[in-house]
Amino acid sequence: MIDKKRALYSQRVLWKGSLRPATVFIDGDKIAAVQMDRTEEEGYEIEDYGNLVIMPGLIDAHVHLNEPGRTDWEGFETGTKAAAAGGITTLVDMPLNSTPVTTTTTAFQEKLTAAEGKLQVNCGFWGGLIPYNIGDLEALLDAGVLGIKAFLTHSGIDDFPNVTESDLRKALPILKKKNAVLLVHCELDEAHEESHLLTENPRSYSAYLKSRPKDWENKAIEMMIGLCEEYETPVHLVHLSSSEAIIKIGNAKARKLPLTVETCPQYLYFQAEDIPDGATAFKCAPPIREAENNEQLWNALKSDTIDFVVTDHSPAPPNLKELDSGDFQKAWGGIAGLQFSLPAMWTKARMHGGSVLQISDWMSKKVATFLKLDHRKGKIAKGYDADLVIWNPEASFTVAAENIFHRHKVTPYVGEELFGKVETTFVNGIKVYHQGCFEHLNGGRVILSHDR
Repeated sequence: MIDKKRALYSQRVLWKGSLRPATVFIDGDKIAAVQMDRTEEEGYEIEDYGNLVIMPGLIDAHVHLNEPGRTDWEGFETGTKAAAAGGITTLVDMPLNSTPVTTTTTAFQEKLTAAEGKLQVNCGFWGGLIPYNIGDLEALLDAGVLGIKAFLTHSGIDDFPNVTESDLRKALPILKKKNAVLLVHCELDEAHEESHLLTENPRSYSAYLKSRPKDWENKAIEMMIGLCEEYETPVHLVHLSSSEAIIKIGNAKARKLPLTVETCPQYLYFQAEDIPDGATAFKCAPPIREAENNEQLWNALKSDTIDFVVTDHSPAPPNLKELDSGDFQKAWGGIAGLQFSLPAMWTKARMHGGSVLQISDWMSKKVATFLKLDHRKGKIAKGYDADLVIWNPEASFTVAAENIFHRHKVTPYVGEELFGKVETTFVNGIKVYHQGCFEHLNGGRVILSHDR
């Protein structure tokens, strides 16, 4: 039976901007009160978590769960289990790589139906923009998607083709009218002098890196900044990897444009110099770049030029990752990392002088603001949703395939020693995950735009 009332105590609760001894009272799915120190109230049984950190659950606004149609890649059940095990309590599913892609209201309804009874965490959805669905955007937004996603280069699947600047000019006024955000994969692929290297050396990571140069990102981002300014429509740049775009992004923000930017743990944790040839588990687009580039991403994150961090969790079956051949040209481009985003980020953040408060800001509070959920998520406070992660920043562990809850165990994090062990995750006041086990399943809720 699920307790209606419970109280959680720790010496380190992230409350009012700092870690302090406090008791968090939960009544149903909401935080009823927060009190300093260990405080007992009639009707509440205290769970004492000692010195573990209690903080708001993580929010991941960039996840590919691939259902319906490609549940052999991931699926709502396994993906949300991995999320809960990683301290993520809310995520937003991308409009691809499901079949059908979420570009019509009919397809969106199929996705909602597919998610029923399979969510371990709360889940919202993005709709998609492709060249021939401009007329569907307003209905999609009215149906409850949280915003619209577009690609400026091939998405990896043919049923989600990329758009052109002309398509964007048709779509942006619609999004402005609906006060909705456009999320953009920023790469404009052009022929370049090193494009032949990957064909000649398909197992070479260096060749793969050179096949998707920073200039592809830089030009796409420059175009989107210009359109954002022209149409005054909210634009969000997904998975930033090129440090060369940081100055232009900073200048755009200084002009108060409605521009937001995310990056991902893989661009902050790994570096190109360490990736062996043939190691296709590391393939993603845009690619993981060099150490110097990624250090500049850290600086941009710490200075608020980059707003927050999400995973771009994009798994595929092992055969599509070309693990045996090590062929970067053929391998699916996507990294599975949903379960390990918190420890991966904390492992590197502590080396950069980062704090638990910053981690919570980058991976919860600022994402909640972006999703217009900051009135009820991303903070421990009275009246907020009882979505919490309880973890040990000092504990380390080595990622082992047998402990992964993703459908497939293919991730570049296998074998990595990470700091920050997730112990317990509460979703809507329910203890979903605890020390490697799931205590309650299917308690996650769908989040639609009109529910915000």
